[in-house]
Amino acid sequence: MAHTTVCTMCPAPLFLVAAALLGCGGKATVAPQAPPAEPVAKNSMIDPAPADSASASRAAPAPEPPKPAPPSPVVKYTTGFALPESVLYDAEADRYLVSNINGAPADRDNNGFVSVLSPDGQVTALKWIEGGKDKVKLDAPKGMAMVNGVLYVADLTAVRMFDAKSGAPKGETAVPGSTFLNDLAAGPDGKIYVSDSGMKPGPDGKLAPSGTDAVYVIEKGHVKAIAKGADLGGPNGVVWTEKGILTCGLRSNEVYRIDDKGKKADVTTAPAGHLDGLLVLGESLLVTSHDGSAIYRGKLGGSFEVALADQKTPADIGYDTKRQRLLVPHLRENTVEVYDLK
Repeated sequence: MAHTTVCTMCPAPLFLVAAALLGCGGKATVAPQAPPAEPVAKNSMIDPAPADSASASRAAPAPEPPKPAPPSPVVKYTTGFALPESVLYDAEADRYLVSNINGAPADRDNNGFVSVLSPDGQVTALKWIEGGKDKVKLDAPKGMAMVNGVLYVADLTAVRMFDAKSGAPKGETAVPGSTFLNDLAAGPDGKIYVSDSGMKPGPDGKLAPSGTDAVYVIEKGHVKAIAKGADLGGPNGVVWTEKGILTCGLRSNEVYRIDDKGKKADVTTAPAGHLDGLLVLGESLLVTSHDGSAIYRGKLGGSFEVALADQKTPADIGYDTKRQRLLVPHLRENTVEVYDLK
């Protein structure tokens, strides 16, 4: 996540009793006289029937081995978060940045914020960047990426930019036709890739598909779709690789690559759906699942297995490359946890 062998035994001559016991790993002694009324031997795996019983008895199954305890975080942050969606490790400043939706995930309420955490467990600035303050526009911030001193943040229908040192706003790039920009990734050439999960508020107040599912690339302020269509399954986590962009489905359990024609390739299924964060770790991929309450590890074209269990609402994960630690925001738990996971 041991098979238990159950022996049955009917009233029979004693040599048969002994054979049954020996078959179960027990011991029995055959006496020359007539068999006694009571059984002469017992084994923990069997429960002999009374001598006058005509029905077979079944042994109680051996107890299952205890399940391993869930992993414990090496650091846990619990102060002040409001739907923490993404964690980004800023290697240059050796800090963790956390985007907070602070409201419904699709609301244009301009109250989202970005927190700063220190790796030793301190929340050093809960609202380092705050919507509605200091000319900042930030509605429901989600995925983040950092390139050349600029912090990029996905925010519904625009990618907003901030100075990585001061947090001051540095403009935005609108993504026409988008409804729910979700995750960001940066390529080595400075291009920014952003997913649109294609969601909107439904009549019942819950999110519903909008039909705008897509993955875009932003280069020098220009936006271009590299994949579009409902078959993308609500692309969420996005990662740049030399073989193309990888993503996973918010409304599916698929992890896949986008080929040079904008089609899904190397489609691989995770054990459960409602996928969110996606991360390359060595030769493997890590993907979070809300439905599975887990983080899975695997490869495209292979299989995904549980790497971390008991993870409630795990969202867009990050990785501390200095300490080799996984950074996990728990969206509905309003916590951020850090795990040793190499």
